[in-house]
Amino acid sequence: MSNQSELAQLASVFAGSALSNRNRIINGDMRIDQRNGGTSVTVNSSGNFYAVDRFFSTGQNTDGVFTAQQSSVAPAGFYNSLLATVTTADTSVGATQQYLVGQAIEGLNIADLGWGTSNAQTVTLSFWVRSSLTGSFGGSVMNSAFNRSNPFSYTISSADTWEYKTVTIAGDTSGTWLATNGVGIRLYFSLGAGSTYVGTAGSWASSFLVGVTGQTNLIATNGATFYLTGVQLEIGDTSTPFEHELYSVTLQKCQRYFCKIENNTGSLKYFGILQPFTSSNVFGVLKDFPAEMRATPTVAQSGTFGCYIAGSADAGVSTTIGGLAATSRSWITTGWGGGSGLVAGYASVTYWNDGAYLTADAEL
Repeated sequence: MSNQSELAQLASVFAGSALSNRNRIINGDMRIDQRNGGTSVTVNSSGNFYAVDRFFSTGQNTDGVFTAQQSSVAPAGFYNSLLATVTTADTSVGATQQYLVGQAIEGLNIADLGWGTSNAQTVTLSFWVRSSLTGSFGGSVMNSAFNRSNPFSYTISSADTWEYKTVTIAGDTSGTWLATNGVGIRLYFSLGAGSTYVGTAGSWASSFLVGVTGQTNLIATNGATFYLTGVQLEIGDTSTPFEHELYSVTLQKCQRYFCKIENNTGSLKYFGILQPFTSSNVFGVLKDFPAEMRATPTVAQSGTFGCYIAGSADAGVSTTIGGLAATSRSWITTGWGGGSGLVAGYASVTYWNDGAYLTADAEL
């Protein structure tokens, strides 16, 4: 092949797409797991459970149950995958039941696709998959309002073998697709779905569809396994090699939606400075987030915290941070009390014991 034809081919592949930051999926190689450290989560209700960052699993509060976790089983070129394992089979999936793994993509990250307009861009989904079952499997892409969806189908030919799949999806010229910090596109991989939520592959529908008619329902087989990694969604009708990023880059992207900081040093450590406003209360910024979050998050804490006053004396405040709250940039306390010996207007040094942590959740 001549250099000129090679360049023409490359130009065709990357037309309308950047050489970097082309993947609209975050953590598609499943490397980041801030919440669980590789331990499994049990998916037994319709809530979202995160086994790895950005990828949720959801199911039913009756019938089938599966676990999800980060796995070190992966194809060549990858180190991790997301593993779903059926622990309680649902042998007769009800019409309105669904079992899913997926990711919600922020609208700001898909605004250039032009979905919902006459300029809607075609995209290609690619991924590596491995399952103990074979057959036709399904998934879909959907908007934030759950009223525009396009189911897709792919075939797993060999059990317990990694297979590479690509799916081309024509951009939707109808419907509402958010270009804000809300949900832009929902991507689903179906592990089971009833008749209400399956349809024809490759067609846009004005309804809530998460899979395809006749798909294999993994949830129906106890002990069945499903591995997923290398998930990429990009502009164009041709897949490109998975966009591997530096670990630190992917981690920071994930921290826009969830972050966790922890004292794992083995001893008590200082971590911030607050200002007393009475002799027994402090307030202020506890710690900045590693990255600015998508929206004001829900925050939580675990472990033992405290404050020191002049002379390194313990202020005796509650060992649980009072008034824990957040801005889009920081953990804050609006009033952490119970102490003694504080002086209004003076500084107070905060500390946390080994194992203490703070989390912030702004997931879509």
